[in-house]
Amino acid sequence: MVEPSSSPQDAFQAETPAQKRALSYSNTIHQLFSSVMEQKLPADRIVGEYFRVHKKHGSKDRRVIRESLFAMFRWWGWLKQIHTSEQQDPSWFASLAIVAELEDHKWTQFSDAWREFANQAAEFNLTPAEQELTSLQSKCSWLQNALNRPSIAVNQLVPDWFWQVVDVAEDKQLAVVEAMCSRPPIWARAQTLNQQQLINSLKKDDITAVASEFFDDALSLGHKSINLNAIGAYQRGELEIQDLGSQVIGQICQPQADEQWWDTCSGAGGKTLQLRSKMLKQNPNATGSITSSDIRRKPLEELMKRAKRAGFTGISLAPWKSDALPVKEAAFDGVLVDAPCSCTGTWRRNPDMRWLDDKNVVLDKQELQLDILSRSAKAVKAQGKLVYATCSLSPIENEQVVNAFLAANPEFELQTLRHPFTQESVTMLTVWPQDANTDGMFVAKMIKR
Repeated sequence: MVEPSSSPQDAFQAETPAQKRALSYSNTIHQLFSSVMEQKLPADRIVGEYFRVHKKHGSKDRRVIRESLFAMFRWWGWLKQIHTSEQQDPSWFASLAIVAELEDHKWTQFSDAWREFANQAAEFNLTPAEQELTSLQSKCSWLQNALNRPSIAVNQLVPDWFWQVVDVAEDKQLAVVEAMCSRPPIWARAQTLNQQQLINSLKKDDITAVASEFFDDALSLGHKSINLNAIGAYQRGELEIQDLGSQVIGQICQPQADEQWWDTCSGAGGKTLQLRSKMLKQNPNATGSITSSDIRRKPLEELMKRAKRAGFTGISLAPWKSDALPVKEAAFDGVLVDAPCSCTGTWRRNPDMRWLDDKNVVLDKQELQLDILSRSAKAVKAQGKLVYATCSLSPIENEQVVNAFLAANPEFELQTLRHPFTQESVTMLTVWPQDANTDGMFVAKMIKR
């Protein structure tokens, strides 16, 4: 658990109220950052626990702390080149001032204080950018000049091993990194209402929602933090938070109202609920059903809470208890395998993970993924559908797994898909973060002959 530090370092004397708050924020952010790096735990979990224990922080405090912390991870590939001490020192204040500049944070009274503290050291002479930093290249150029470090480069914003496990043409790498270093919006899905009805409902809670141009049940809630429990539409199960990239999977599944589906690795049930929503929107009296499985009990319990909130029936649980199939063989019109993976496609939302993980997070799961896919395929009926998905961007976890499965199971054949964002015809679909301001995702659809 992170303990807050309220006393600034002796070396930095705060002369104004803004400087005192800037030092207090700096200490808290530093301790949270150190906890994440030392404990190798997700930053979301560390921050959530900190705010749960330390309730003194108001909403503005939380925003400064949270956004500055995640910005540190977003730009750590550059910042780590100047941050050499585990203790707060001028390099730490410089890092805070730099991320405030790179992300155009509005708390200028604090970023000005951090810059002043950093400039007490001879090696720093930070000044605000003369022009707005609108592109990743402009940010890179500004930082090169500000730090007098021409070696700073765009590709450093993701670890070196990332380029070894993904297949990205050199002329596409800038777009990938730029997307990785931008904050994604909060994407939502209209679960029991249509898109416009949900937009109108959210207006009553002062939430501005924008309809997606790609899916008729998807909408963006922007970038501001939202207290979901205070939103009527969420309490009534009319809205679910689900990234647009994740929603691609349900769109590819296209479950029919009378079909039986199995969600083999359902977790807390985001895709189970999406599939059921699509069935019921086709026919409110849909006779189809979904069976959801996972090896963990708590996520399955959360799934049923969410289904109850939405008023959904037709969803049942079949937990994995052993290697044996938890459902009947050849019993389903559709089987979705959303396999455990490295989650490199979610690095936009979880920038800390790119520095906590190493190459093995991609290399060590292929055998498990193939095993889950192969066993799950036994539940598909003749002419049934088998959908394999991950939130990974690596062919090692995606195309290689599907190809290995097809080589051993010739009764399955790939289906041609239309990429919902680029309109390309593909047999294996990768959603890149820059395609539609989303997380990264992979999906392939097969039919059992």
